Amino acid sequence: MRRITLIIVHCSANKAGSALRMADIDRDHRLRGWKGCGYHYVIPTDGTIEAGRAEEMVGAHCRNHNRHSIGICYVGGLAADGVTPADTRTDAQKRALQTLIADLRKRYPGVLVVGHCDLDYRKPHCPGFVIYDL
Repeated sequence: MRRITLIIVHCSANKAGSALRMADIDRDHRLRGWKGCGYHYVIPTDGTIEAGRAEEMVGAHCRNHNRHSIGICYVGGLAADGVTPADTRTDAQKRALQTLIADLRKRYPGVLVVGHCDLDYRKPHCPGFVIYDL
């Protein structure tokens, strides 16, 4: 079993209201030559928690941190114009994210919860909100 020290929260960088699901991300990542969805969990706008890559597998979501992290991606992160970074989480996504993180923190005591932007300066707007506000 991997030693998990981080939970990294991402946004999919889609405009508000996107119908994107884990299966869509999985298909896109496979087209890039990856082993499937790089995130361990995806939360679409309806708040469903969809499993992506198995937790036992190393993710493909944050360079230099995949080996010891769990990646969560909520669908959204851009305003309706499709360009401006924004916190587009629905109430259902907010609840699902809190529930999932609480569960993961129980299973991985001492884990640190961070945003993608906290670890990669090239992603200054991911996940689109200040993670510490959770």
